[in-house]
Amino acid sequence: MDVMIIIISLGLLMFLAYRGFSVILFAPLCALFAVFLTDPGHVLPFFSNIFMVKLVEFVKLYFPVFLLGAIFGKLVEISGVAKSIAKIIVRFIGAKQAILAIVIMGAILTYSGVSLFVAVFAIYPFAAQLFREANIPKRLIPATIAVSAFTFSMDSLPGSPQIQNVIPTGFFKTDIYAAPTLGIIGAIFIITLSLLYLNHCRHKAARKGEGYFGIGDKAIDKEAAEAEMAASSAISVETTNKLGMDSEKAISRKDWLAFIPLVLVGVMNKFFTESFPLWYSKGFDFATIGLKDYGNVDMSKVIGVWSVEMALILGIIATVLLNLKAIKLNFNSSINIGISGALLATMNTATEYGFGGVIAALPGFTVIQDYLTGMFSNPLINGAIMTNVLCGITGSGSGGMSITLSLLADTYIQTAAHFDIPLEVLHRVIAMSAGGFDTLPHNGAIITLLAVTGLTHRQAYKDIFVITIIKTLAVFFVIGIFSLFAIV
Repeated sequence: MDVMIIIISLGLLMFLAYRGFSVILFAPLCALFAVFLTDPGHVLPFFSNIFMVKLVEFVKLYFPVFLLGAIFGKLVEISGVAKSIAKIIVRFIGAKQAILAIVIMGAILTYSGVSLFVAVFAIYPFAAQLFREANIPKRLIPATIAVSAFTFSMDSLPGSPQIQNVIPTGFFKTDIYAAPTLGIIGAIFIITLSLLYLNHCRHKAARKGEGYFGIGDKAIDKEAAEAEMAASSAISVETTNKLGMDSEKAISRKDWLAFIPLVLVGVMNKFFTESFPLWYSKGFDFATIGLKDYGNVDMSKVIGVWSVEMALILGIIATVLLNLKAIKLNFNSSINIGISGALLATMNTATEYGFGGVIAALPGFTVIQDYLTGMFSNPLINGAIMTNVLCGITGSGSGGMSITLSLLADTYIQTAAHFDIPLEVLHRVIAMSAGGFDTLPHNGAIITLLAVTGLTHRQAYKDIFVITIIKTLAVFFVIGIFSLFAIV
């Protein structure tokens, strides 16, 4: 019965998310419903001392990353950086390769530090235009964006500043470049299978006569889509006129300069990752400046986060300096939108983290944990499965991974030493696992993605789920590669 309570609570949350209800409201309600079914007298104590504590814990540590990523993303959008990158990509691979173009663009943005949620907003206008010109079904846009922003560039490629790749650094004392070869192998696996699948869907749709607007139960509102495209075109023309640019011109030096902020984030991220341990070689004790109540800073837990934050700040400054004229046009409104998006993304993830914290404290979770732990003694397999399960339960990659590591990191470190597994490999496997079953229907990023594209779960989620399966398989493929060849 204890396990059934967790299943009921999770199923209810997934159903409500599928129907479009906010997880910020219903994640705590579903969590407390599970507590009520276990023991009604525990509801308020669990809310105050578990749910809220977990929520605040997540916000305290990771809100700056969400905020800076959102601001950077909005500036990349309004400065014309995203437009220049899209222009260069399309010029080199052709507008007909719309799926590949969007995958490349999304990967560049997210690997450079643009928040996943903001990347969706930045990518979609270009995706809609390219897909319509190529007459590819609009229902494939969410899955394509998911590949570009939610998979290999998020947690597989070494050096990604996304939160899913940052969190393990605090538990394993690694850095975001952990197990680079395995990460690249995993990324190639994901890209190859995902592109094969999406292009298969494209050709299958073409054979059926299905174009951008779809057919049958997958058809979209043609009038709404045309109005959306007209609005997008009007905005594009207005922005072009204001800035005195001609979108038909050949690629200019200014277009190539658009890569500077993105490259800067990557380079400075690496620099700070290596420099902070030298600058704070003895840590930091507030008692040395007369503030003993604030204790010591555990540098191993914050260096990864600090490095990403500082790199993003420099990326923001570079973006502003690159095109101050364009940014001044819509600075206030765009920054406010970015901040609102960061708050929404943070609270979506934090409430799901709180939900997972409550579920993890219930008797049924102990049964699940003991069962899985007993089945798989290898920490790589156990970590991959536990992370996927918890990410699926919470609907959050970062939330589920944080819960997994807060509960089992010490155990994994001990067993990894027994199996002679480097912690860098454990970092990469668990980080990649966070991007597996986190994309179930109640995931905040999926809800945002579908809302931005104007599609429903029924129209577009099937293809997203296939990408979810590919991403999950990639984790076990990487584990197999390490087991056979000891590649790190």
